[in-house]
Amino acid sequence: MQTRDKTAVIIGAGPAGLAAAYAFLTETNDIKPILVEKSDSVGGISKTVFFDGNGIDIGGHRMFSKNQQIVDLWEYFLPDEIKNNINPDEQDIVMLRRKRFSEIFYLRKLFAYPISMSLKTFKNMGLKRTIIAGFSYLKSAIFKRKENNLEDFMINRFGKVLYSMFFESYTEKVWGRHPRNISKEWGEQRIKGLSLVKAVLNALHLTKKKETTLIEEFSYPKYGCGQLWNLMACKIVELGGEIHYNSEVVGICNDDNKIYSVKIIENGEEKYIDADYFLSSMPIKDLVCCMTNKNDDMVKIASDLPYRDYMLVGLYLNDLSLKENGKLTHDCWIYIQEPDVKLGRMQIMNNWSPYLVKDKDKIFISLEYFCNEGDEYWNMSDEDFIKMAVDETAKLGIIKKEDVINSTRLRVQKAYPAYFDSYIDFDKIREYLDKFENLYCIGRNGQHRYNNMDHSMLTGMEAVNVILGKVTKDVLWNINAEQEYHESK
Repeated sequence: MQTRDKTAVIIGAGPAGLAAAYAFLTETNDIKPILVEKSDSVGGISKTVFFDGNGIDIGGHRMFSKNQQIVDLWEYFLPDEIKNNINPDEQDIVMLRRKRFSEIFYLRKLFAYPISMSLKTFKNMGLKRTIIAGFSYLKSAIFKRKENNLEDFMINRFGKVLYSMFFESYTEKVWGRHPRNISKEWGEQRIKGLSLVKAVLNALHLTKKKETTLIEEFSYPKYGCGQLWNLMACKIVELGGEIHYNSEVVGICNDDNKIYSVKIIENGEEKYIDADYFLSSMPIKDLVCCMTNKNDDMVKIASDLPYRDYMLVGLYLNDLSLKENGKLTHDCWIYIQEPDVKLGRMQIMNNWSPYLVKDKDKIFISLEYFCNEGDEYWNMSDEDFIKMAVDETAKLGIIKKEDVINSTRLRVQKAYPAYFDSYIDFDKIREYLDKFENLYCIGRNGQHRYNNMDHSMLTGMEAVNVILGKVTKDVLWNINAEQEYHESK
């Protein structure tokens, strides 16, 4: 095996960290990647967890990208079933093609998401509500608001009535803040150019350009996203990289301009790892506060950076009450807009991949609840929280309690970096971190940015390019901000 003279410590073995490690091993000859992962598995919040033979994603992640390099990497590890004429029943190493179906559950009915002005939408809304929504949209199209926050951003694109119906309650569930108290930057990153007009044109097939939010098909590993990360991890070790599991970074040894080593607790044992380069996908709050040579002003800003945690309840069911023509609904995701429940979103894992469900005659769903670590919901016992989730889902008419066969609950810390509170001073944190000549911030939490999976991978790959002198550090922060990353195809 080739000897590598330099080392790069990569904090976190999620999509960004794994992509960076793989790039070091395939794009360089002299830098050895050392991944330091807090948990006992790879994938971060994109992993797949199996419960009693059923697979549940920590938040579903559609594998779609406008960056061909990312697509090629995915298909290197998991060949596409259509392109390669693979029968998934006969081969496990395969990328499925899946139809994208998502809907909004509102008024105890299902509406297409993104909003589509279809006959079903008009029927579910009713004539009066449809007319009011139409005039509301026309008003927003003529009298544009100054976009000071996320509420302004959404009303300008959908009108106040549709915003109130389909966005307001769900957004507040996700963030624990009303949209008027959230930066418009979230909308600019997550739904970019989407508007009611574009949604209608897309539904009528009158536009060739696809916004990411409007994609109709995506790729997905046979056994969930975790299958990809496990394959990448095996390849990284095979090529000479290291992965340290159950290893938490508790200290960063630094001066004003450089990082020298990280202090970790690995399986209860304290260790130091020296390196030439450091790539961090750990939350910026933790990164800055772990530094031995601290800047008090930056510690204050970082400490106040907000995050949103969430929990999953997995239900293994005999049946699901949501039907289309007597058959299971095709939805991957259903966004729960109803204000009388805490439930925010649900996934039907059968529709992501039928191979994630142990018995093909059963249903496996994931119920998603957004919360803050340490709040009353986070601290509820598994038994009480699962009971609440079952009660709410039955109340909505989505399931019958007697159909529940088995259940599980998962907690996920810092799933969503948020865009309020001290985030207003984030540019100061970025400037401060960029002063460390051998530190590179990557991934969703490493940049405190609500990246998609492909964008997180790109940050890891581009960090390697920065180290190799191919691009400048600014490129890292511009991924998921610069237009070229979204519209290249």
